[in-house]
Amino acid sequence: MHILITGAAGMLGRKLADRLVRDGGLGGREITRLTLADLNPPSAPAGFGGTVTPLAADLAQRGTGAKMVAHRPDVIFHLAAIVSGEAEADFDKGYAINLDGTRDLFDAIRAQDGYCPRLIFASSIAVVGAPLPSPIPDEYHTTPLTSYGTQKAICELLLADYTRRGIFDGIGLRFPTVCIRPGTPNKAASGFFSNILREPLVGQPAILPVPDTIRHWHTSPRSAVGFMIHAATMELSAVGPRRNLSMPGVSATVADQIEALRRVAGDQAVALIERRPDPLITAICQGWAPGFEARRARELGFTSEDDFEQIIRVHIEDELERRA
Repeated sequence: MHILITGAAGMLGRKLADRLVRDGGLGGREITRLTLADLNPPSAPAGFGGTVTPLAADLAQRGTGAKMVAHRPDVIFHLAAIVSGEAEADFDKGYAINLDGTRDLFDAIRAQDGYCPRLIFASSIAVVGAPLPSPIPDEYHTTPLTSYGTQKAICELLLADYTRRGIFDGIGLRFPTVCIRPGTPNKAASGFFSNILREPLVGQPAILPVPDTIRHWHTSPRSAVGFMIHAATMELSAVGPRRNLSMPGVSATVADQIEALRRVAGDQAVALIERRPDPLITAICQGWAPGFEARRARELGFTSEDDFEQIIRVHIEDELERRA
């Protein structure tokens, strides 16, 4: 089996590749080839004995999609994108990569005769925006309030239509905000959700730019990778024609996050959070989704954590204890 991961140098791309190697395959099939595509593609995951093709890929350049599918991968995990804050700050770049780059990939698949791979698309809960019911039902229409959310919503429509036409067998996963993200802060407007937990857990200060009352929808990196593995191995006919699904997660306010941190790491960790209001980030966050019903996804076997304390403990197990 040949697997292509776009955005392979990103956090989820690296974790996905590591999980595939650790599992010894995908859906009972041996993985013999990994194509890892990104602007600066990563090296082979530790322990992989098959062929690894690192592919320098700029989705803003037409023709990149054709390079990525030249060897006809069986399963494609399309994770490559620029994040919400950067897409909002740079209109042209956001549309060039998140929309035009995705369509370039889809059309490269269409151009290959007799080729119909499984394609897992990393969408986002940013496809909806306030005012919103709580929880948001599966049937709720897309109402994006950011360029990033608009780009993802358009790609969801393309995925459904290309799947309907038999060009590929696709499924779009609307990821909750992934928290706690390891590593260093990125340009995502949602980055503070991870920052105010990750840094205090290792004794470092963190900035909180929004009020404690901001509520959002979260999952851990471990669960996010689990979503992708399940989407790649499940029987997609069970999903039906509505191929874009809101993933399960944990609805929590910033105050809920902080109290979960206090229970796990104590008052000394919470004291490292400095409140420094940012009106721009606050304005963006106030349009975000507070929580989803995610009934369809749960019925189809997708799972996440039950509360925010579990999310923190997953980070400690996967990132701090494992590397200690």
